[in-house]
Amino acid sequence: MNPRVILTAAIIPLALIIAAVPQERDTHYKLTPDEMLAEVNSRERFISPDMVARMIVDGDPSFRLIDVRPADEFADYSLPDAINLPLADLLSESYRDIIDQDIRINIFYSNGTLSANEAWILTRQMGYRNNYVLEGGLNYWFENILNPSPPPDTSPSEEFARYDFRKAAAEALRGGSLPTPVIESTVPPPQMPEISRSATRRTVAGGC
Repeated sequence: MNPRVILTAAIIPLALIIAAVPQERDTHYKLTPDEMLAEVNSRERFISPDMVARMIVDGDPSFRLIDVRPADEFADYSLPDAINLPLADLLSESYRDIIDQDIRINIFYSNGTLSANEAWILTRQMGYRNNYVLEGGLNYWFENILNPSPPPDTSPSEEFARYDFRKAAAEALRGGSLPTPVIESTVPPPQMPEISRSATRRTVAGGC
């Protein structure tokens, strides 16, 4: 989707969310429209579904999945160990220690990418870092991670390696195990973005 369309599509719902924030809350918007557009254009906010699948299977503790859909949709289906922070409630003070922290990577997701993009735009405008978006959302996840289609016979070897990993990962996500040869030969260890440390460190809610 065109970055300007993403930015424009997010303005109205985000304005409604921001309007609901109590007036006494300390709210500082950090980026100008041009700065935000530059960040949207960079696409650095996206985390690939293959990377997320690998981290889930590995039990990687360095990330957290945040489902920004309404609670009823979250109850119907969610990614493993995800938490639910509905977009409309994202600015609740009770969630601040989750979305404004420097301990792990947060990955927003929704059915597609629009709501997750809105969550990311909102948190960036608040000056928060370490928040990202699952590329393609659940729609892509179902079609390509849980139900991958074999590549054409003429595809490069990388496509077959990706397909083999997705098949194995789908089995593992359904309760099976991920074969060691698939781990070692087809998929390199995921390279997550570096966690951005803040001068004033905020702790993660629920930690010890």
